[in-house]
Amino acid sequence: MIIEPRTRGFICLTSHPKGCEQNVIDQIEYIKSKGAIDGAKKVLVIGASTGFGLASRITSAFGSGAATIGVFFEKPPAEGRPASPGWYNSAAFEKKAHKAGLYAKSINGDAFSNEIKKQTLDLIKADLGQVDMVIYSLASPVRTHPETGVRYKSVLKPIGAKFQNKTVDFHTGVVSEVSIEPAQGDDIDNTVAVMGGEDWKMWIDALKNEGLLAEGFTTIAYSYIGPSLTEAVYRKGTIGRAKDHLEATAFTISDSLKPLNGKAYVSVNKALVTQASSAIPVIPLYISLLYKVMKEEGIHEGCIEQIQRLFQDRLYADTTPTDDEGRIRIDDWEMRTDVQARVAELWKEATTETLPKIGDLKGYEKDFFNLFGFMVEGVDYDEDVNEIVEIPGLQ
Repeated sequence: MIIEPRTRGFICLTSHPKGCEQNVIDQIEYIKSKGAIDGAKKVLVIGASTGFGLASRITSAFGSGAATIGVFFEKPPAEGRPASPGWYNSAAFEKKAHKAGLYAKSINGDAFSNEIKKQTLDLIKADLGQVDMVIYSLASPVRTHPETGVRYKSVLKPIGAKFQNKTVDFHTGVVSEVSIEPAQGDDIDNTVAVMGGEDWKMWIDALKNEGLLAEGFTTIAYSYIGPSLTEAVYRKGTIGRAKDHLEATAFTISDSLKPLNGKAYVSVNKALVTQASSAIPVIPLYISLLYKVMKEEGIHEGCIEQIQRLFQDRLYADTTPTDDEGRIRIDDWEMRTDVQARVAELWKEATTETLPKIGDLKGYEKDFFNLFGFMVEGVDYDEDVNEIVEIPGLQ
């Protein structure tokens, strides 16, 4: 079939198997070009199919030669209906990993559930014995608690007062004012239940209790802080409370790993175009201005560049530098004083008329469609492609 992008608001409803495959190949080639990383050799990636999770799996496999197990929740293809992009990403990754002689298997299902945890633990027991790293990179808006059966839904809201600021529709380029009502009732608790650290700790506890964590084990989860421009709706909003919980959980997990000389980290990463960030008001406008500044400074990074630098220069350096809160900061280039000062200036100037010149909306749009395998260089979108693609190592 000929597959074209179909969008609804901030969502793309279709994905392209060849485009997703080329994206994965490009990331693999980047990692190979940067040289070997003396990292973990048996790695579990929870949330392995897109964004930072996919980049972490690629970096582990093709940078460190690691055996990887990926857990994700993706929609398989059907006749005349493309799969979700993470499905095609994972298929492409495993195809390339197996060709390179690397162990790679995947589990598709709800990572919050006890069933998927057990299936993953059983696979580790059977094939790897233990793991020396777990990357936790889930980005789900809902969670059904495995013990109580209660279904929680996260919300993106400010706390205490209504939020008003500029935003942009990146499809049209129209800059407008957005208003978001503050959190009410259980909004904060529900968001923490979905996006906080409880499930991360459940995974580590389950693995530890079964003796599946190697000596010197490391686990890492991903977070974001951002500038004052976005803090009311992000870091000081409901999501920020969840990130606070996630970061506090790292200390709890580290304490539990002391007998193994293990460590849990949270890495604070750069603002990037993801399916989640595209839906957050203010963020698309901020990112389009940030991209413009960072590209001009020659310090722009995508997911794969961020994770390669995280692994090479932070996690597997002689010492792992952290901030006063114990977090690894790989958002250091984004948060440079000169970069943020320039973005703040441009923010004041940003209108529908000025944005094409002062921002990088084209770069934002390209990165968004790249997530779904569209607008990828070297792909013929007029070509008839088979939407039915299998993941070679799917369990």
